[in-house]
This record gives sequence, structure tokens and C-alpha cells, in this order.
Amino acid sequence: MSKLVDEVEVPGVERERRRSGGREARRAMRAAPLDKSVRPVRPGMSSGSYRPLSENDLERIHEAALTVLEDVGMGQPIESCIDVCTAAGATYGEDGRLRFPRELVMDTVRNAARNLTICGQDPAHDMILSGKKVHFGTAGAAVHIVDVERREYRESELRDLYDAARIVETLDNVHFFQRPVVARDIPDPVQLDINTLYACLLGTTKHIGTSFSVGESVKPSLEMLHMIAGGEAAFRARPFVSNSNCFVVPPLRFAEDACHVLEQCVRAGMPVLLLSAGQAGATAPAAIAGAVVQAVAEVLAGLVYVNAISKGHPAIFGTWPFVSDLRTGAMSGGSGEQALLSAACAQMAHFYDLPGGAAAGIADSKVPDVQAGYEKGITNVMAGLSGLNMVYESAGMHASLLGFSLESLIIDNDMLGQCMRCVRGIEVNDESLSLASIEDVSINGPGHYLGHEQTLALMQTEYIYPVIGDRTSPKEWVEKGRPDIVETAIAEKNRILSTVFPKHISADLDRRIRERFNIELEAE
Repeated sequence: MSKLVDEVEVPGVERERRRSGGREARRAMRAAPLDKSVRPVRPGMSSGSYRPLSENDLERIHEAALTVLEDVGMGQPIESCIDVCTAAGATYGEDGRLRFPRELVMDTVRNAARNLTICGQDPAHDMILSGKKVHFGTAGAAVHIVDVERREYRESELRDLYDAARIVETLDNVHFFQRPVVARDIPDPVQLDINTLYACLLGTTKHIGTSFSVGESVKPSLEMLHMIAGGEAAFRARPFVSNSNCFVVPPLRFAEDACHVLEQCVRAGMPVLLLSAGQAGATAPAAIAGAVVQAVAEVLAGLVYVNAISKGHPAIFGTWPFVSDLRTGAMSGGSGEQALLSAACAQMAHFYDLPGGAAAGIADSKVPDVQAGYEKGITNVMAGLSGLNMVYESAGMHASLLGFSLESLIIDNDMLGQCMRCVRGIEVNDESLSLASIEDVSINGPGHYLGHEQTLALMQTEYIYPVIGDRTSPKEWVEKGRPDIVETAIAEKNRILSTVFPKHISADLDRRIRERFNIELEAE
């Protein structure tokens, strides 16, 4: 809009003479931060307008999932899982499989936690998971960092995780931070988990999602969290970290180490993401509907498990089926099939009225290019329009989760803003129908809406603008040195990493944590 007001010649309208720097000054004024209540997009906007599954489809998938749990069940349960689930009403057969009667599953669904508040370290970043409110965030376990300047991949390190968290702290459209890379420079699994958690916590005040490689990591990590929160009771009251837990090995088997972790986290009051990540055509059926059935069955089993330990414990319905390129068997996270799967899984979470999370934005492209743009944009907007509560892996990911780019985080923030604008949709009311404005401009006005009172009033509250995306004219673009979005993102990355050092963890607390734990991240 600012471009139109500043540059377009309109017959009969005298243009104001530009003064040096006036255009940029006006743009800077219009770019000033708005109060969250009037921003065009903000965390937790509701959608659900895209529904790939009909009501009959939802019912059939639900019935199929219940049949799978009752007839096939889950293999390889650990002893404690058998104990709590059979006490709740599951059956353990001679074939070593745990089966779940329909009545048990549906009773669990009826009594499961809903309308969850997922806390940030700063309450300003709290997220309400209810209905079809949408939030975008990071996640993954990439083992490489994409060096976009050299067009190379290198092993990811602990510092990269901290840098990613600091960048996310500055991005309005990335609402939570789950570990996107593995610190390959820390080989010991317990030290890896502790250092991963602290690097995330130190870098951002937003909600943190983390994984634990082994059960031995949970106790010391909880001790650290209690230190930061001000005690165990304070953490239980506002748990600002959730456990992303791959408790299942598709198809339909429990994961031993993850189950030990799950039980400890539930008893410690930590929210859990019950994550089933089968790959259609490999560890899940190639049929898209069948992949959804298996994922739903596995997560429902996890829901019974969690609620048998602690009734009503906060758990996110994490159906995350991925896609195979059936020509090669390789993962294809940027595909249209992936977009459909994630949207369908969102619908199944809504079917049960449970807080849901799934993956989108997983580019197969190796670098931030046109392919990455369309893969990320399509999968993220479809997840958002489906009303998915938590969209994981939505920013920064490349090479089907093998690579992570700090520059892409910054580019993807713009993309996610556009996705959230689609999520918001179109408000139709007496004011937005614009009858008075149409009459005024057509009869009394200059015959255009540039500079009209309504136009100016809606510039910032109805429209969203990219932070680094380029909307200049070709002439302006040349005058600015023909900037490329990747070059712009590199410059912005360097600016953030040289200036943004969050201080929500005090120097004294940081010192005490470092004295208690072997923190390998250098102190700032």
C-alpha cells in the first residue's frame, strides 16, 4: 500500500513533492510494531477451512483405528507399560502384544486433557491449544547445517542450536522452538540431552520442545528446569518445556527407551507430544488413508498409556506420518502427499477434540531456493488452513530433515506470516462490506481508494508485509543493488547473531547451572 500511495500517478490528484529520505521515513513509520491485539496475524488464529476428509471419511478412519488397536494391538511393551495399561483395561496376550478395547480407548478420549496452555518462559509466548487455533514452530533432528554462502553441508554443533534459538526469539511468526538440529560435537547421550536443553532455554523465551535420548537424562534435566523455574512446584505450575516423545516404532510397536522417558516426564508434570512418525510406503501403508489409520491407532494407544499413568495429563495428539518417494524409498517431506497427510491428521485431532500436532514445511530441496519455497509454502498453508494446533518443522528445514538453515529461518518467517494471513481468512461484516466507502469514492471522491480513510485505517491491521521479502519496483531494486533474498537473509542473520543475546536467565543463575552441570556452550 505504501508503494501505491507514494509512487502511483493518479489523474486529477496532485502528487506531493518528495523530500530526501521522505519515502523511507514514511515506510519506517508504517513498519513500527503494532500492539498484538491489532496485528493482521498473531499466534493462535483459528482456521479449519480446508478439510480433505469428509465426515464419513473421518468416521471410517476412526473405526479402522479402533479395530487395529483391538485386533492387532501394540508389540514390545515394557513391563511398566503392561502394568499400567492392563490395570486400566487393556489386555496382554501370549503373543506379546498389548490390545486396547474400544471402550477403554473412547473412555480415555473423553477424559483426556483439552484446551491446553503450553507455556513459554515468558508468559507473553503462552499458546492456547484449543479448537482450531494454529501455531507454527521448529522441530527436527537435522545432522547438518546448510552453509548457504558456500553451498555446502557441515555437521551441526551445539552453537548452531543456540544461534537458531536466538534467531527464533526475534521472529514474530515462529511461535515455539523445538530442537531442530543435533549437536554432533557432543557424543555422550546424557550430556547431549542436557546441553541441548540448556542451549534452547538460553536462546529464547518461547516454549521449548526437547527430546531425551535415554532415560538417564531426564532426572538431571528436570533438576535444571526446577532451578530455572524457581522450584519444582513452579515448574509444575508453568511447564515451559515439553517432551517430544517417539514412544512408538512404526508399525505398531513400542520404543523401549522412549517409553522409559515418557513415564518419567509424565510423572514430572511435563507436557508430552505423543509422536508417531511412520513413513508411508515404508513403515506405514502406502495408501494415504491407511497411513492416517496407523498413525491414529498408535497415538491413541499412547494416549491410553499416558492417561493410565496420570489421568488428564497434558498430551498433544502427534500424528506425524511422513511420505516416501515410492520410486526410491527416500523420504519426501515437501510433497503434496505430505501436505494432505498433515491436514488429514489435523482433522482427526479435531474429530476427537484433542490438541493436535503434525509436521509441515519439510523441504526436500537442499538450499533456500524456488523449490524450497513452493514445498514449504504449500505444506505449511495447508496445515494452517486445516486448523492444526501445532505445526512442527515449519521453518528452516531442508533435505527432508537432514539439513537446517539459519537463513531459511529468517526467510520462512515471512512465508509463515503469509500462511497465517490465509489462516485468518476474510472477515465479512457491515464495515468490511465497504458500502459507505464505495459510495463516497464513486460519488464524492477522486475515483480511487488511494489515501482513503478506510484504506489508511486498514493498512496495518488487514494486510501483512514481508520483513525481508522484496516488493520494490524493478527500478528501485536496481537502485538498491539488485538484492537477492538469500543475501538479505545472510545479512539479517549476521545482524541478529551479533546483537541479540537474551538475558532472561540471569548471570548468577547461569553461573550456578554451569557449576552444577557440564555446560559446553561458551558463556557470552
